[in-house]
Amino acid sequence: MEDSRGLYLRLCKEGGVEPQEGVLDQLQEGSRLDLSGQSLSADTCSVLARALQDGAFTQVSLSDCMLSEEGAKTLLSGLFGNTTVKSLDMKGNNLRSAGAEVLGKLLARNKTLCRLVLEWNALGVWEEAFSAFCDGLGSNNTLTHLDLRNNQISHHGAAALALALRRSGSLEELDLRWNNLGLLGGRSLLEALQSNKSMVKLKVAGNNIPSDTLKALEQTAGHNSDRQTTLRENHSRTQVLSREIQTLKEDKGRQFLSLMETIDRQKEEMGRSNRSASVQISHLQEALNERKSAVKTPPVHDSLLREGKLLREIQNLTETNGQLRSKVRELEQRCKSQQQQIFELKQELANSTAELKMRLAQADDRLEMEKRRSKQALEDSESLRQKEVEHVSRRLEESERLLQERVLKLEEQRIQLEEVSVCIQPTTDRVF
Repeated sequence: MEDSRGLYLRLCKEGGVEPQEGVLDQLQEGSRLDLSGQSLSADTCSVLARALQDGAFTQVSLSDCMLSEEGAKTLLSGLFGNTTVKSLDMKGNNLRSAGAEVLGKLLARNKTLCRLVLEWNALGVWEEAFSAFCDGLGSNNTLTHLDLRNNQISHHGAAALALALRRSGSLEELDLRWNNLGLLGGRSLLEALQSNKSMVKLKVAGNNIPSDTLKALEQTAGHNSDRQTTLRENHSRTQVLSREIQTLKEDKGRQFLSLMETIDRQKEEMGRSNRSASVQISHLQEALNERKSAVKTPPVHDSLLREGKLLREIQNLTETNGQLRSKVRELEQRCKSQQQQIFELKQELANSTAELKMRLAQADDRLEMEKRRSKQALEDSESLRQKEVEHVSRRLEESERLLQERVLKLEEQRIQLEEVSVCIQPTTDRVF
């Protein structure tokens, strides 16, 4: 497979672009591409865009490169269909309207990027372009970390971000420090977090947001963090219970199959024993019948010696017959014993099956109890969060009302002072 350095040189040759030594020095083996502080020309950005389409980088750092609008647009377009880059750092590139728009398109199309750093840019200066960025953010389902520090985002930008947060289901950490969100921007974010369940860390220091709103935002993010922790714990518990149930089923299944194989083997052994005994009895009976027929029809010329010999043979056959009968009785007893064992094995199988069903029922009850418990915990947490939000909202409304009354009083005092100054002015004129 072609390495990144060879790929860059080939693309430069195809595009008729002179390779930059600073870029070549950073194109080493590995999954990280760090071009921080490099001065990238528009032609180099075009080549790098093609390299990012075919490369295997997972981390790309382009911080403090001071890219031009056209260069940033070209470079970011190379990541539209990229499936390897998970972290992108665009810090300190003075990205403006065109940069915000192309970043929105990137977030809408890219399905791999997880971390995006945009600190020290100017994305919030142009409201329409920043709204396009927020539209792309709202449609993205893979980004988890977003850094928007020092981007001159106003309360209008915060409102657009709030709309994106209502739609986003993946963003977990958002850094908005040192912007210009203000009271209205803080309220917009607080309202958006009522419907967002994925945000667990929100940083908004340095935005002229009142302390009570900051506390409410922190509490809401904390509730989401607790909710995510509870969901992960419940998921892990559910997986453990499922594995235990599956293991129990497999063990009982193996026990059942082993028991059935044992019963089948015993049945086969009993059948072979019974057939063997029947064959032996049949042969002995035929021999006895032949002997009897031979005794009943002796030749006329046989002597008394022959008659005694026949009597001894009959006696031997009778003893053999008695032995066979005792053997038959013994086989019957063995057969009864084996039937009793089969009955006991069936009884044990039934007991094992009943025990398995009972343990499965207990496991299902435990799982259902854990589900109810987690659901109740989530409902209690949601109720507590809602109460806290209502309390904070009431405090905000009360603070706003007090501020309005104070403004009215100050306005009345100003009017009175103006009236007094008007009254004093003619007197001063007369004195002079």
